[in-house]
Amino acid sequence: MGDITETIQETVEKTGESKLNAKIALLVAITATVMALCNVKDGNVVQAMTQAQSRGVDSWSYYQAKSTKQAIAEEALDQLKAANNPANAEMIRKYEEKISRYDKEKAELKAKAEGFEKEYDDINVFDDQFDMTEAFLTIAMTLFGITALTQNKRLFIFACLLSGTGIVLGLAAFLHIPLHSDFISKILG
Repeated sequence: MGDITETIQETVEKTGESKLNAKIALLVAITATVMALCNVKDGNVVQAMTQAQSRGVDSWSYYQAKSTKQAIAEEALDQLKAANNPANAEMIRKYEEKISRYDKEKAELKAKAEGFEKEYDDINVFDDQFDMTEAFLTIAMTLFGITALTQNKRLFIFACLLSGTGIVLGLAAFLHIPLHSDFISKILG
C-alpha cells in the first residue's frame, strides 16, 4: 500500500512540475521573442543615433570653418581700416558684407548642429529603454531556467515580474513612449 501511495504522490508532483514547466516554456518563448524584436529595433535606433551624431559633428565642423573664415576676414578688414587709404573703401565694404554673411551662416549652422544634438538625445532615451528591456528579459530568462530546475514558485513569480517589466519597457520604446528610468540607468551606466 505504501508503494502505491508513493507512486501516486510522485505522479501528482510530476504533473505539478510539468504544468509549471509548461508555463515556464511559454513565458521563455514570449520573453525571447520580445527580446529578439527589441534587439532588432534597438539596432535601428543605434543607427539613427549614429547618423544624428555624425550630422551634428559635420555641422559643428562647418561652423568652425565659417568661424575661421570670419576671423580671417575680420583681420583683413582691420588691416584695411588701419591703412586708412580711401582706395580701400570698396574692399572694406566687401569684407564687412562677408563678415555679416558669416555671422548669419554661423547662426544657422549652430541651430542645425544643436538640432542634431537634441535629436540624438531624444533617440537615446529609446536606446536606453531597449537596453533596459534586454537586461530585464535576460535576467528573467535566467530565472525561468533556475525555476524549471528548482520548481520554486516565488522565483517563478519574480521572473514573471521581471519579464513583464521588460516587455512593458520594450513596448513603450516601440510606441515611442519615453519610460526612462534615470535611477536604473545611472546604476548601470
